[in-house]
Amino acid sequence: MGIYLLMIVIFGASALVSARFKSKFSKYSQVPLSRGLTGKEVAELMLSNHGLHDVMVVSAPGQLSDHYNPSTKTVNLSPEVYSGHSVAAAAVAAHECGHAIQHAEAYAFLQLRSSLVPVISITSRFQMWVILLGVVLLQSFPPIFWAGIAMLALSSLFSFVTLPVEFDASRRAMAWLEGTGIVSGQTYGYSRDALKWAALTYVVAALGSLATLLYYLGFANNND
Repeated sequence: MGIYLLMIVIFGASALVSARFKSKFSKYSQVPLSRGLTGKEVAELMLSNHGLHDVMVVSAPGQLSDHYNPSTKTVNLSPEVYSGHSVAAAAVAAHECGHAIQHAEAYAFLQLRSSLVPVISITSRFQMWVILLGVVLLQSFPPIFWAGIAMLALSSLFSFVTLPVEFDASRRAMAWLEGTGIVSGQTYGYSRDALKWAALTYVVAALGSLATLLYYLGFANNND
């Protein structure tokens, strides 16, 4: 009963945090930067300041689809961030550049996360099917179920490894934005708040993956 309650709380928190982040991003997207830079210009300036002249800033389709791709060395910004002149656009662009800097500096948690990506990209597609088949065959052939548990554990590990990567990228972003004067005073607070809520989406995702793992471990224990 306890694990059910935990999962309800976590998934409820996830929905709340996601909605709050979107609300904050929408709000701060209406606050212009005093220097009038676009997200693309902020990203290019931050990369240049850190000596990263081999990283490209490109526009990627989708909403809040911003990410850094280490394999192509590209900072991919959604259209509203790429062309936006707002506090939110600057914060998100700088955050993604934070990942590019981590990559250049061989930041340990980013390296660990990157090493897990090829495996996670495969296991995440099949883990629930393996778990469901394992539940059906738990009494007759338990190895399938435990293979699914191993996949869930790997996904949970990946989620928790992601946390320091995201928090560190935000720390780098805010330090640079403040140091260059691109944000200051109230706009600094807005930028920090936007990135805080973005980071919290990763926190609840990690907790959700752990809760799912614990649920199936409890299921196995109750069916011994």
